[in-house]
Amino acid sequence: MNKIIRVLIVDDSAMIRTILTDGLSKDPNLEVVGVAADPYIARDKIVELKPDVLTLDVEMPRMDGLEFLRKLMVQHPIPVVMVSALTERGKRITIEALEAGAVDFVTKPRADVARGLNEMMIELRTKVKLAASANVSHYKSRRSDSARVLAASCALAETTDKIIIIGASAGGTEAIKEVVSRLPATSPGVVLVQHMPEGFTRMFAERLNTLSPMYVKEAEDGDRAMPGVVLVAPGALQMRIIRSGGIYRVKCEKGEKVSGHSPSVNVLMHSAASCAGANAVGVILTGMGSDGATGLKAMHDAGARTIAQDQESCVVFGMPRAAINNGAVDYVLSLEDIPGKVLELFSAR
Repeated sequence: MNKIIRVLIVDDSAMIRTILTDGLSKDPNLEVVGVAADPYIARDKIVELKPDVLTLDVEMPRMDGLEFLRKLMVQHPIPVVMVSALTERGKRITIEALEAGAVDFVTKPRADVARGLNEMMIELRTKVKLAASANVSHYKSRRSDSARVLAASCALAETTDKIIIIGASAGGTEAIKEVVSRLPATSPGVVLVQHMPEGFTRMFAERLNTLSPMYVKEAEDGDRAMPGVVLVAPGALQMRIIRSGGIYRVKCEKGEKVSGHSPSVNVLMHSAASCAGANAVGVILTGMGSDGATGLKAMHDAGARTIAQDQESCVVFGMPRAAINNGAVDYVLSLEDIPGKVLELFSAR
């Protein structure tokens, strides 16, 4: 018998609270145990009701969802799924909320509201159930020095044909930040997929650019992957690596979802296996599902060295576990140890 997941809904709109309650209650494995109109009421209900998962509106009066989330995660960590508006402000706050510890998010529909609400609720029910198994306990004792930049070998500055490929999903915005912010500006180029919708990936790249010694941007078709640059796959597009003479470029184009995603980690990693081979290091980070398992295996078989984040430091161990079980992984490491290992592998070569 499946465990019933207890959900607390936090939203200032009575209509949205009703919609979310009705929509979540359609799943027999979900029970809405309470609602709260603002974070102050939510705080008391968390203590009283002990929910398994929170749904949290991004923008609320008295204390916005981001501020509440930051306080919550260091005092009483609990899996949170954000409910975000598709405004520029809503996107920015959502990215910061993912950094602060939210497991995932859904977006409110802007057009064709009836159909959009139905699709949103299907997505929310799925993400709430997945979030219930997320490990967010480490947010209570987060270290403040994790952004320390690692020293780079002189050899790294001379490499032009090396490349780092990263894939992540739920919990990945924070994990990617932890890795990329610790790589020096002389690092080989980084090309990455983080599962996110269109628009959010640009905001994520801009945010990451303020935290990293490397230059970070949302990838555009034809961009060169080169030392000191991080390219983030744009939402709703598939991104591949292609080799042009002695350099790598990215190809970004519309395409069917692969492994349930666009962009897909598998698409990126399969392309890296084909054109980069042993010149690449592949990294699979926290995330739901199995996207990246076959792509990382292809990279491994082509001579790339491969790394998976360990279960203890993952928010969701799904993608790393799938890659490990697929025989795709050379090293299983804590998030803290991954940047150093990436640099060590390139220096050794």
